[in-house]
Amino acid sequence: MTGTLVVNEIYLSLQGESTFAGLPCVFIRLTACDLRCSYCDTAYAFTEGKKKTLAEIMEKVRELAKTFRNSPLATRHSSLPLVELTGGEPLLQKNSLPLMKALCDDGFTVLIETSGAHDISKIDPRVRRIMDLKCPSSGEVERNLFGNIPHLKATDEIKFVIGALEDYEWAKAQIAAHRLVGLCPLLFSWVHPLAPAQQNKVLKKVPAGLTPISRKELAEKIIADALPVRFQIQQHKIIWSPEQRGV
Repeated sequence: MTGTLVVNEIYLSLQGESTFAGLPCVFIRLTACDLRCSYCDTAYAFTEGKKKTLAEIMEKVRELAKTFRNSPLATRHSSLPLVELTGGEPLLQKNSLPLMKALCDDGFTVLIETSGAHDISKIDPRVRRIMDLKCPSSGEVERNLFGNIPHLKATDEIKFVIGALEDYEWAKAQIAAHRLVGLCPLLFSWVHPLAPAQQNKVLKKVPAGLTPISRKELAEKIIADALPVRFQIQQHKIIWSPEQRGV
């Protein structure tokens, strides 16, 4: 297997988001992103990273997964740990595609977290795609590539990151306009405020005039409006310090 990727970090933790929340997962965080969302908590991945061969990355993932694969409780049907490509934006590096294929071929359940600003159609169909639709408070709502929606399958997920009342109303409008109910799971993820160490001057400012929404208010609006969505918070920020890396 040839090719390289610029990697920020590779680590084993628990999946903190999505319908896979709570499950052991090996994270491959790739370097670089072309968006600057106001709430981004991984701005360090915009530039920090080292070049690694695909073979080196596979070796590291297998090393981290070894205790699960060798466990006396494992079976031949076991799919743990999961493996997730995240960033940054993984699809900015073309060699993320052969890496995902190799991971699937090796028997892993593979996830990718992607911003929704890049073509997802070339991703191996076995990969579970968790795709954002950027809401107004991100400052990047104009970057949404709605042409991705026809490529989504029932095994994929759409995530709306919500920090304002206007985000909530915008997300509801997109669900209706694009007939997203029943297409795949829909996630409403509350914006966890950035810790001082996570704030970065390169991030977009939240547009003026938006109304902040608390996680309690978001949960209660979902219930009141009977929305067929999954409310989520970032579990890893509750277990560990919100600014801690490698978790």
